[in-house]
Amino acid sequence: MNREAHFAVAPSPLSYIPTFGSEVSDKMTFTDRLKNVLHYAFGQYVFHMITRPVYQGIISEFIDPNTDVLSLMQGADLWLMRVDFVFEFPRPTMPNVVYIGGFQCRPSSPLPDELEMFMQSSGEHGVIVMSFGTRLIGLDHNLLEIFASAFARLPQKVVWRHAGPKPSTVRNNTLILDWIPQNDLLGHPKTKLFITHGGTNGIYEAIHHGVPMLAIPLMLDQFENTVRLKAKGIAEVLELADLNVHTLTESVKNVLDENQPYKENMRKISSLYHDTPIKPMDSAIFWLEFVMRHKGAAHLRTESYKMPWFAYYNVDIVAFILSVFMISFLIFALSCKRLFKALQGKRKVKQQQCSSSELGSSLPSCGPKRLSPVQENCLCIQQNVVGST
Repeated sequence: MNREAHFAVAPSPLSYIPTFGSEVSDKMTFTDRLKNVLHYAFGQYVFHMITRPVYQGIISEFIDPNTDVLSLMQGADLWLMRVDFVFEFPRPTMPNVVYIGGFQCRPSSPLPDELEMFMQSSGEHGVIVMSFGTRLIGLDHNLLEIFASAFARLPQKVVWRHAGPKPSTVRNNTLILDWIPQNDLLGHPKTKLFITHGGTNGIYEAIHHGVPMLAIPLMLDQFENTVRLKAKGIAEVLELADLNVHTLTESVKNVLDENQPYKENMRKISSLYHDTPIKPMDSAIFWLEFVMRHKGAAHLRTESYKMPWFAYYNVDIVAFILSVFMISFLIFALSCKRLFKALQGKRKVKQQQCSSSELGSSLPSCGPKRLSPVQENCLCIQQNVVGST
């Protein structure tokens, strides 16, 4: 399915709604829209030809042989989505979709004493927090050396979550831990920058605490997330293929530069995120209890997924209107043709009558003018001669 399953439950025009894998923003050029459509077509092929059949056997055996995984998803009474529109691009939605982006975020708690001492020792330069999530077991040795060498050039202290052997170039300003209290570190006043792989949870925690980011995407939806980070102006993105000691050092300095807009943009985004009447977790709890109290929420669910595709897109209506228009045009054209022929026939008759009239008027006539008997006889003889010829 496409990003956050929106494409399954809500109208999603491809002209401004990016599909998964396209890595475009909501402001698309012609090339971007073409790329978006092609990625959507490929995603649909993968879903219908590869993913869907995998689930169909289980659904047919244990649920209903007449349904499929897409119908089950679209028939859900309630959707809880890890999305907030301070980060996500605006898009159409449905009444049964509840947005709980950043539901796991919370105010920071005090750090362990040793970690707090390390944070305070950073002085006015502050601390950089780096974490690539829990999925990534370890980085390539060369990448580890690049990170360690770049951090050694910085005046800031660095808290680096890394499980594995320590690189040889690590210096005293870098603290490597197998596990870090990420939310609490991001909420610490000494934290100046968050280096992340672009995971959704880490991004929302950084937004919650107002910490600008340097994103280095590695896989899956992280590339899509970094497109949004760049569009919002709250992070700089560094591709793994471009990563070296120089580019990493310069990117860090660029984000930390007070003259750059990253810090101010993040402050605005964070302020918007917090300005809400109900927190994401409280919203999730309310709606879950709502569904349990009322034994569902079918009144919020659209029945559009039960419509055939040609009815959903009004193809039959368009075909009917076009048919009426074409039939009307054909009748009009045939009527005009018949009228033209009728007018043409009348015109020929009139032309013939006019020719006869002109021929008659060219000859002297026996009019009411009084002539002598001899003149009348001569005139009548002339007319008879002309008529006989």
